[in-house]
Amino acid sequence: MRHRSPSYKLFSICNAVALAALGLLCVLPVAHVFAVSLSSRAAATANIVNFWPIGFTLDAYGQTLANTHFLRALANGIGRTVLGTGISIVILMLAAYALSKSDRKFAGRSVYAWFFVVPMLFGGGMIPTYLVVKETGLLNTIWALVIPGAASAYLLILMLNFFRTVPIELEEAALIDGAGHFTTLFRVYLPVSMAGIATISLFEMVAHWNSWFDGMIYLKNPKDYPLATFLQSVIGKENFQEAGIQAEDVANISSRTVKASQIFIGALPILAVYPFLQKYFVKGIVLGSVKG
Repeated sequence: MRHRSPSYKLFSICNAVALAALGLLCVLPVAHVFAVSLSSRAAATANIVNFWPIGFTLDAYGQTLANTHFLRALANGIGRTVLGTGISIVILMLAAYALSKSDRKFAGRSVYAWFFVVPMLFGGGMIPTYLVVKETGLLNTIWALVIPGAASAYLLILMLNFFRTVPIELEEAALIDGAGHFTTLFRVYLPVSMAGIATISLFEMVAHWNSWFDGMIYLKNPKDYPLATFLQSVIGKENFQEAGIQAEDVANISSRTVKASQIFIGALPILAVYPFLQKYFVKGIVLGSVKG
C-alpha cells in the first residue's frame, strides 16, 4: 500500500521533524520571555537565563500589575480589539451577503465588488490616510484605530466564498416564508456560517491586538495608547517617560524582567481566546478559500 512504502515513511518522518522544529521556533521564545520574567534582577541583568527561571521571583509581575499606565493600556487594547472586531464582523457580513448574490439578483454587483478589490491592490499611502483620518475628525479617538481598516478585502473574500457554500434552498425557503434579507442573513446564513465568522474574528482580534503603529500616529496622548503601542514605546524605544513610568520605579527593579512580564501578560488574552476558536479555524480557511 502507498502508506507503507519507504518513500511515504520517509516523507512522514521529514514532515514530523519539520513541524516539530517549527513548533519549537514558536514555543522557545515564549518560554524564554516567561523564564526571564520570573528570574531575579541579577540573573536577568547578567543575561544568564535561558528557558528556566533563575532566582525565582514574582516581583516583576507585581510591579507590572501595580503600574496604572500598563493597566490602562491593557484596558485600551481590550476595548480596541472588542470594538474593532465587532465593527469589522458586522461590515464584512453585510457586504459579503450582498456580494455573494448573482448579478441577476444584485444588479451592479461587480461594480460594488471593485470598491473592495481596488484598495486591496493599490494603497493610498500613509500621508493621504492620515489626512483623511484628520479631516473626518477621527484623530485622537479610538475610532481612528478601528474605522480605517474595518473592511478588509481579504477577509471579505473569505466570508463571501463561505456564504456561497450555503445551500440556496435555505435562502429560498426563508424568502417563501416571508423573511426579508436581514432576517435571512441573521437567521439562516449566520447560524450555518459560524466557522467562517470565528475564523474572521480570530484574524481581526490578532490584527487589532498586535497593531501599534496606528496608535503612534493617530493618538497624541500616551494615556490613550492601546497595549501594543504602549509596549512599543516602553520596550522598543526605551521611552519610559512617554509611557508615564516614573524614573524611580525603573531604578528599583530590573527593566528586563518587567519588560518580559509585560510582553507575556500582553500575549495572554490571544492565547486564552485561541483554543475556543481553533476548532473552527481550519474549516473556515478551507471553505472560505474555495469558491462554491
